[in-house]
Amino acid sequence: MNAIQALQQQKQLLQLEYQTEKEAFRQQTEQMGMARRVKRGDAWWPVHIGRSYYNSLNQLCVEAVRTADDDIEHNFEFGRPVMFFRVQEPDEGHKTQSLTYFRFTGTVSYVDGNRMVVSVPDSAPVADLQGTEQVGVQLSFDETSYRTMFDALDRVIRAKGRLGYLRDLFYSRQRAETFTFSDQPFPYLNRTQEEAVNRVLRAKDVAIVHGPPGTGKTTTLVEAIYETLRREPQVLVCAQSNMAVDWISEKLVDRGVPVLRIGNPSRVNDKMLSFTYERRFESHPDYELLWAIRKAIRELRAHRRRGDEKFHQKMERLKDRANELEIRINAQLFSEARVIACTLVGSANRLLDGQKFGTVFIDEAAQALEAACWIPIRRCSRVILAGDHCQLPPTVKSYEALKAGLGTTLMERIVAQKPEVVTLLKMQYRMNEDIMRFSSDWFYGNQVESAPEVKYRSILDLDIPMEWTDTGELQENALFREEFVGENFGRINKAEAELTLLTLQQYFERIGKTRILNERLDVGIISPYRAQVQYLRSLLKKREYFKPFRQLITVNTVDGFQGQERDIIIISLVRSNDEGQIGFLRDLRRMNVAITRARMKLIILGDVSTMSRHPFYRRLYEYVEALRQ
Repeated sequence: MNAIQALQQQKQLLQLEYQTEKEAFRQQTEQMGMARRVKRGDAWWPVHIGRSYYNSLNQLCVEAVRTADDDIEHNFEFGRPVMFFRVQEPDEGHKTQSLTYFRFTGTVSYVDGNRMVVSVPDSAPVADLQGTEQVGVQLSFDETSYRTMFDALDRVIRAKGRLGYLRDLFYSRQRAETFTFSDQPFPYLNRTQEEAVNRVLRAKDVAIVHGPPGTGKTTTLVEAIYETLRREPQVLVCAQSNMAVDWISEKLVDRGVPVLRIGNPSRVNDKMLSFTYERRFESHPDYELLWAIRKAIRELRAHRRRGDEKFHQKMERLKDRANELEIRINAQLFSEARVIACTLVGSANRLLDGQKFGTVFIDEAAQALEAACWIPIRRCSRVILAGDHCQLPPTVKSYEALKAGLGTTLMERIVAQKPEVVTLLKMQYRMNEDIMRFSSDWFYGNQVESAPEVKYRSILDLDIPMEWTDTGELQENALFREEFVGENFGRINKAEAELTLLTLQQYFERIGKTRILNERLDVGIISPYRAQVQYLRSLLKKREYFKPFRQLITVNTVDGFQGQERDIIIISLVRSNDEGQIGFLRDLRRMNVAITRARMKLIILGDVSTMSRHPFYRRLYEYVEALRQ
């Protein structure tokens, strides 16, 4: 199959995924109760609709403030489409709660705690929204991302020139071209990090930085970007998620690199906001004049008199002046920036129309659908990918599309066909040697080593860094059995959740309260299942013992812990049944993420008789048991 046929097949699979997700969203909207949607983090209800205003980008915005339980984590973030609705409580006419949707779609501008700013169309009935009781806001189906990905695939399929060359190269065994010059030394990097930066600098077409957990992938990438900027005036830096874009942007700013962040950051603080396009636009000397002209345009529209022959003339003159100022401000902002940073889908932003870059750096490349990666690649002549295809894969909801290969990322494809462009980072700086060793053996061919300063790190003397509590041995009256709680939440194991907190409490008692608080030892409680995560959170809230430590403990799914680390990690595996069914825990990349978050102590709770029917979990259990000998 040649490149064009393969991309046409990708397009068909993406269409399948689009239909599956759209149908799932329709069913969820029609069938799932509001309380469930709020609990899933897909809706806020009730909300208070605050002020409305025009932001610096001339978008009409409204503020929505969550007035209910703020402990529930939500899925709202910059760029996601949302719908507002009104809830009608049951009465004589309606036996059940009914929802009425406002007939427009907004876009999240940013979210901070319980406050969300949503940009809405100029025609949106904002006054109605502000004057309505029992209003809520929920995520809408994201048509825009799909449209952008389909458009990118179409353009790549039709491409000639450099883009056509990269397309054909990535789908063949043809060797990627490189420059020839001797290695540069980078004394503050380790050997494989240094090798990775040099390989990036020598690449004419493509290079890949493969970073297993804790190996300093971001440090290496920042260095590679910094060195590339000695040779190129400007680069494009992208990632799948807003959080990853923020993280790398922050590191570049710390190195003194002028970054222009397209799209609002997910963590809203002054440092992050100061390099966003919106904030820089507002602080430009010409901005006040532009604002005055835009205000004049809005007032002219609002007070248009019938028969005013000069209306169009005045309007055109004002619009021309506004466009001229906007182009001038944009040109200056883009010319001052050395790095343009955005998400993959964000690289389709109209602000980047006509922009070309020598190099695109794509972080988290192993978590992104191939179609999404082509969006920024269209603007560039050289591609640098960074990530780890042995950790979390892209999310694919359609089983048929996944089976047919939609989950195979561009990074995986190039790793398989062009091993010579890949550098594996081999020195990790996060975990105790015993915690790291199993992951290194199983996923990375035993090539990852521990840096001397972390090799023997532990919390207690003579502590065993990894433990597995077998809940199968504790099963009196089938207490530790899993329960199914619906498609979207998966499974729950209440007795195991209780035991998880008891195990943490016992470990805390061994360490001592004073030391935990003084050293701020942090804890991550991970479960693959959302229902178990929510149950653990509710238990944790009720436990008086954990009150002083509340700020130090995070409970989340595996996906929620991607890219993070903690001193202590406890994993609740949940699955416990006679058939040995473990569902999506068969995707071992998820478990690789879970077991590599801990710096000093990893405790696993799970039914060994259920889990060990899979060779990976059997081997993991044997490995943990051997540490006790």
